[in-house]
Amino acid sequence: MQTRLDIPTQGPGLYDITGAVAQQVAGEGLCTVFVRHTSCSLLVQENADPDVPRDLLAWLDRLVPPADHPAMAYLRHTAEGPDDMPAHIKAALLPVSLQIPFSGGRLGLGTWQGIFLVEHRTRPHMRQVIVHIRRDT
Repeated sequence: MQTRLDIPTQGPGLYDITGAVAQQVAGEGLCTVFVRHTSCSLLVQENADPDVPRDLLAWLDRLVPPADHPAMAYLRHTAEGPDDMPAHIKAALLPVSLQIPFSGGRLGLGTWQGIFLVEHRTRPHMRQVIVHIRRDT
């Protein structure tokens, strides 16, 4: 079974999609989550302390600054704005698909884990995430 989730974003951030993914599971099996874009990512990360997403985003921005930063002068793909190519680089560093087992109709996530869409672009987007469920027979 496959379901498409449409996730609105409002700029850089970690958007918690755990609940939307969890609604797709029943019984036992494996859930694959895949984002259909090249400038955002997926991540399993802590969902309790709001400092975690803030720190992750700050680290990513230090690692890959905007294209108009002097350290990024080598970039050629800049027609879509200073956030575009850095967003592609960040998406190349982080996963675009995840696999999460489920049992008893519950995702096998740890106590403090959540599933996040990581938006790397600065303007709002509607992101498409495919959730594929394979149930054990």
